[in-house]
Amino acid sequence: MLEIRNLTKTFGGLAAVRDVSTRFEKGRISAIIGPNGAGKSTFFNLIAGLHRPTSGQILFEGADVTGLRPDQMAVRGVARSFQTTHLFDKASVLDNLIVGHRLRTKSTFWDVLLNTRRLRDEERACRAKAEEVLDFVGLSSVADRLAGEISQEERKRAAFALALATDPKILLLDEPAGGVNPEETAGLAALIRKMAAGGLTVCLIEHKMDMIMSLADTIVVLDHGEMIAEGPPSSVQSNPRVIEAYLGADYVAA
Repeated sequence: MLEIRNLTKTFGGLAAVRDVSTRFEKGRISAIIGPNGAGKSTFFNLIAGLHRPTSGQILFEGADVTGLRPDQMAVRGVARSFQTTHLFDKASVLDNLIVGHRLRTKSTFWDVLLNTRRLRDEERACRAKAEEVLDFVGLSSVADRLAGEISQEERKRAAFALALATDPKILLLDEPAGGVNPEETAGLAALIRKMAAGGLTVCLIEHKMDMIMSLADTIVVLDHGEMIAEGPPSSVQSNPRVIEAYLGADYVAA
């Protein structure tokens, strides 16, 4: 579904991502790991269109999408979450998700001004989609609560739902389990499996190695912007370069 060819991004004289090539297969769960400053979030930002690459190519479903804007990537089916969940805290959870599905509507200013049938149909479709994804992530019970009043774990689920409301083909999840306890982490991992089982391609950045090793089909390891390893969890966690750069001997011993 997604192929990365020799992707590089430099900021001044610093290479945040250097000559990375990999691919993400449809319906599979991939993970990007590595120490702080390894280039993981920059890598996601390049795929999502937040940064233009210095060199290299990004191919999505066979088409060259290198350098497209974030809105253009979103329309093609690339959804991205961030480490910090940003919601409209003074709006209801449901209304936050209604906004997400507006990506797929075609109503214009004139439709709003004239209250056209197309506008009314699309408003109903947005509400139906919001209710559908809320149910999928297990948040129907908080649909009418203000987003600023829900728990951190519920905010994580709401971020998943907001991404799903855009009808994506691939989800880029940046530290989806950050700031939640082990029990909540297990619940979020189960939700990610559920998304993949439904046919979505999922790629995540995460520091919780127990979660990653039990969840990912393939792991890509970055260090100082370079890919130092790639493969299934069993091979990555025994790779000497990965142990030295990131996991550490204590993790392997455990």
